[in-house]
Amino acid sequence: MGNLAGKRVFITGAEQGIGKATATRLIKAGCDIFIHYHSGEDGPKELVALAHASGQKADYCYGDLTSIEDTRHCVTKAAQLLGGIDILVNNVGGIVGRKWLGEIDTPFWHKVIDVNMTTMLNVTQAALPYLKAAHDGASIINLASLAGRAGGHSGSLVYSTTKGAILTWTRSLAAELGEYGIRVNAVAPGLILGTRFHERHTTAASAEETVRGIPLGRAGNPDDVARAITFLASEYDGFISGATIDINGGIYRM
Repeated sequence: MGNLAGKRVFITGAEQGIGKATATRLIKAGCDIFIHYHSGEDGPKELVALAHASGQKADYCYGDLTSIEDTRHCVTKAAQLLGGIDILVNNVGGIVGRKWLGEIDTPFWHKVIDVNMTTMLNVTQAALPYLKAAHDGASIINLASLAGRAGGHSGSLVYSTTKGAILTWTRSLAAELGEYGIRVNAVAPGLILGTRFHERHTTAASAEETVRGIPLGRAGNPDDVARAITFLASEYDGFISGATIDINGGIYRM
């Protein structure tokens, strides 16, 4: 693993859950960091204070990442503060709501695709010039999902489709950006409790049923995912690219 001290990170959706846990780990590893958020400043303020307490650069920015203008504004601010970008964590995304096939209308279809895929396109395009300029190679880590591997629970058809697409996006982008020394990988979390996603869209009964099928006998937590993302970030000069790390306690084994 490489030394992350002084590496420059842009992370999306880091106000809570997996994003916040990942930002915390990267700060503690010595990274300078710029945090995007969409709802609630408490998490970003806490993260910035943590970084500043260790003498590291940090700031945050609100943005609607489905907007090219908002995205470019946030990424430009990040690059100006940090002096560039070495690590991009595409964390933002969500299920939006549970709708079965017969209930899916065109606005819902486009909204879920925008939240999970258009945001990733906009951020990665905006960050690309800075990632190409990174001196020791750069790293992109995309948030996929177990739903993209195996299909999600009923009502998550569109979400599962986008997360499956992110797996392919990751493989294709790894091939396209390798010549610039940019590694592209993904993580695919399973049941991760302690996140807004599951607080809003997973019942206690459903979570208990899922846990019964997990070989490790427990649900995951945000730090389980953050540790894997930090590993992929630290391999900035390594040979891992186009890969997906599954973080699900063994319930899905490929």
